[in-house]
Amino acid sequence: MERDDAGSLVPRRSVLLGAGVATGALLLAGSEVSPSVAAASGGTKRITLYAERLPGDLIGYGLAPGKASVPGPTIELTEGQKAEVTLVNTTDQTISLYAHGVDFDMASDGTPLNNGTVAPGQQRTYTWRTHAPYRRRDGSWDGGSAGYWHYHDHAMGTQFGTDGIAKGLYGALVVRRRGDLRPDKQFVVVMNNGSLNNTYWPNSPTYEARLGERVEWIAIGHGFQVHTFHLHGHRWSDTRTGYATNPSTPVIDTKTLLPGVSYGFQVRAGEHVGPGAWMYHCHVQLHADAGMVGLFLVKNADGSMPPGMEKHVEHMKTMSVTPMPGMPSSMGHGH
Repeated sequence: MERDDAGSLVPRRSVLLGAGVATGALLLAGSEVSPSVAAASGGTKRITLYAERLPGDLIGYGLAPGKASVPGPTIELTEGQKAEVTLVNTTDQTISLYAHGVDFDMASDGTPLNNGTVAPGQQRTYTWRTHAPYRRRDGSWDGGSAGYWHYHDHAMGTQFGTDGIAKGLYGALVVRRRGDLRPDKQFVVVMNNGSLNNTYWPNSPTYEARLGERVEWIAIGHGFQVHTFHLHGHRWSDTRTGYATNPSTPVIDTKTLLPGVSYGFQVRAGEHVGPGAWMYHCHVQLHADAGMVGLFLVKNADGSMPPGMEKHVEHMKTMSVTPMPGMPSSMGHGH
């Protein structure tokens, strides 16, 4: 559940901060021209996250009671905005909320070290701030807050939240810069202890888009393994946003994802390759063989399925995997 400055409830999974920004997101979806976003700086957004138990021994964050998910809801800010995020703990464990990439004081650090935890049945408000780039007095630049970040528990099991993260207490945090292009679709993939969003093939997430839609991918690393995120049929620019501002920008289709690291990029669905069933997966061979594989279905521009695609997808779902030792069966291995 999200509450704006006027006190109105806004039940949105992806939380766009500021009425002007939300309007801009709707009007500018898919635009190829860098637009200025109205009312993009200043203002405070109040968000409530509920931590809840989920089937399969998982725990997730949600915007309303009974709406928890893994990963949790994506929270979006624009540089210059502030968020006051209230965490309501409905679980029987002490947990917290820690954010990467934004500004906060010690009271909002979200760690046991700074007494930033939430006991069972209690709640706590964390304040996150963002800022635009500026030149320091010494002539150097502060790069601002814009980026693809994430939030997670930092208390359950250990002082680093090892058990909370393993069970699904994490989500994406996007800070945009004024003029950033807005996506039509947004997908979050968390590579966590050998899983994709705490699932394995064939139960891993299947994402869909129409040919030509602007798709934003957010990749987050957690756990104890090194992964490499690879998307079939698509490439992106190795920049803050994933799209190029000049033709000399390096282009990639795979990127290393260390635990605690996050990045994002935007692509046009099916650009240069057409519709189809495109895999995304970890390119560490042992991890892919063990089920770190998902599907990105690019449909025709009118939303229809290309001939034979449905049958092809069903055939792909029969692909067998070999779980690695120590992987929890509750995460959804199908074969």
